[in-house]
Amino acid sequence: MVSRLLLGCGTVGQTLASRIAGKDGTLQVIADDPDRIDALRGPDRSVTEGDPTNPKLLAEVTATADVVIIADDDSKRNVQMAKTARDVYPNAFVLAYSGTGPTDSELSTLRELTDRMMEPSAELAGHVLGFATGPEAMRSRRLRSTLQSIDGRLAVIAHDNPDPDAIGSAVALTRLAEHVGVDAVPCHYGSINHQENQAMVNLLDIDLRQLDPNDPEELGEFSGVALVDHSRPGINDQLPEELAIDIVIDHHPPRGPVDGRFVDIRSDAGATCTLLVDYFSQFDLDLDETVASALLYGIRIDTDDFEREVSDLDFRAASELIKHANTSLLERVESPSVSGETLDTVARAIESRQVDGSILTTSVGEISDRDSLAQAADQLLEMDGVSATLVWGVIDDTIYVSARSRGGGLDLGETLRQAFNRIGSAGGHSDMAGAQIPIGVLGTVEDTNETRESVVEDVVRDRFFEALHERPFDLPDEYVDEVSEFEFPLLSANSSPPTEDR
Repeated sequence: MVSRLLLGCGTVGQTLASRIAGKDGTLQVIADDPDRIDALRGPDRSVTEGDPTNPKLLAEVTATADVVIIADDDSKRNVQMAKTARDVYPNAFVLAYSGTGPTDSELSTLRELTDRMMEPSAELAGHVLGFATGPEAMRSRRLRSTLQSIDGRLAVIAHDNPDPDAIGSAVALTRLAEHVGVDAVPCHYGSINHQENQAMVNLLDIDLRQLDPNDPEELGEFSGVALVDHSRPGINDQLPEELAIDIVIDHHPPRGPVDGRFVDIRSDAGATCTLLVDYFSQFDLDLDETVASALLYGIRIDTDDFEREVSDLDFRAASELIKHANTSLLERVESPSVSGETLDTVARAIESRQVDGSILTTSVGEISDRDSLAQAADQLLEMDGVSATLVWGVIDDTIYVSARSRGGGLDLGETLRQAFNRIGSAGGHSDMAGAQIPIGVLGTVEDTNETRESVVEDVVRDRFFEALHERPFDLPDEYVDEVSEFEFPLLSANSSPPTEDR
C-alpha cells in the first residue's frame, strides 16, 4: 500500500488533497493554516495541524512515506518543506509545486531537492496528481528506490548479441542509475556482428562491456544486476540461471516466471527503449544526444519504422526523443558497409531457396555469423510473391533459424515456438522470430556435411510446415491439405524465446 504525505495547504494543495484521497493507499496531511485545516479534514485522510517544516513532527506523523507532495502557495515555504522532507524521508519520491512567483534561486533549489518540480499552469493540479498517484509515479519511485539500495556497481545486462533496442535500453538505464548516484556498466555476452548495430555503437561512441562466459568470477565485481530487453537469467544470456536479479525492464511477454526486486514488463509497447523514455521524465533528467539517439534508433528498429506492433506509447516516446536525437548521424548508422560473409550468406540463401505458395524456406549451411541469417531473411522477403521467409544455418553444433513475414494472419513467433520449443528454444514477434536447436537432438548422423545438412533441412522444414498447419490462426489454402509425419526424439520443453540480434 502506498503511503502519501501532503505538506502545506495552498490552493493547489487543497485540490490535490480532495482528489488523492480517493486513490489506493493512505494520505496524511500536515498544515499550519487554521483557516484551511477544517476544509482539509475528511474520513479518507488524516490531517495534523502543525509546522510542516518541523522534522520532528514529520517523523512523529509517519516514520516512512513513499510519496511526499509539497504544495504551499508560498515558494519560500516550499523550499523549506522540501529540505525537511528530503532529510526525514531520503528514499521517498518528493514532488513539489513551485508556488507563486518563485525566484530563480528557489526554483534551482527545488529542482535539486526533489524528484519532480512543477511550476504554475492552467492544468497544474491534473499534472501533479498524475505524477503523485499514477502508475508512472509508482514505477519511478520503486525503480529509484531499488537503484539506490544497490551498494556498489550495477551490471546492466542486455541479451546475447544485443540488437539496437537492447543496446539503447542498457545505455539509458545506466544513465538513470548514475543520475541517482549508482555506478553502472552496460554489459552483454556474445558479440555485435550486424553491420548496422556495429555502426550504431561506433558512431554514437557507446561503451559496452563484453562479459566473458568462461570467467564466473567476473560477476563478483558487481553488487547488483539489471536485465533489459529480456527477463530471465540464463535465457538468451549466459548468466547463471540461479542468479538473483535486482531489476528487469522488458517489453516481451515472459514465457516463464520472472523474478526481480523491480520488474517492469509492458508488452503493449513495441520496444523496451519506449519504457525507458518514461523514466527520464519521471526522474526529471534531460535526454542528452547520445541517449536520445540510441533510444530512438532502438524503437525504430524494433517496430520496423513504426509499422510492426507499434503502440501509442512508442509514438509518444519517439516524439520526445526526436527533439534531442542526432537524426543525421542515425542516417549514417543505417547505411553501413556490408561484409563479404553476409553477401555470401545471402547468395547461398537465394541459390538454395524453395518456395511453397508464398512461403520461402532456405538453408545456408555452415556459417560463423548468425546475424547474417536475419539479413538474408529480410532480403528474401522482398522477392515478388513471397509473404514469409525461413532461413537457417549451422554454427558448431547448433542450428540457428531466422524468420520474417509481411504480417497478416501468420504469427511467426507462435509458429516457431510450436515448431521448435520441444527440441530447442524459439520465439519472437508475429512478423520477426528466431530459433536455435542443438544438433544433438537429431540423434546419430553420419559424419558427412551432405548427410547432416540433409537431415537438418528435413527437420527444420517439416516441423515448420507442420506447425503452420496446427497453429490456431488463418492460413492460405495451399497449406491446409498435408501434414508432415516426420518424427524424431524430442527434448523436454524450453519455452523461453531467444532474442535475435535485430
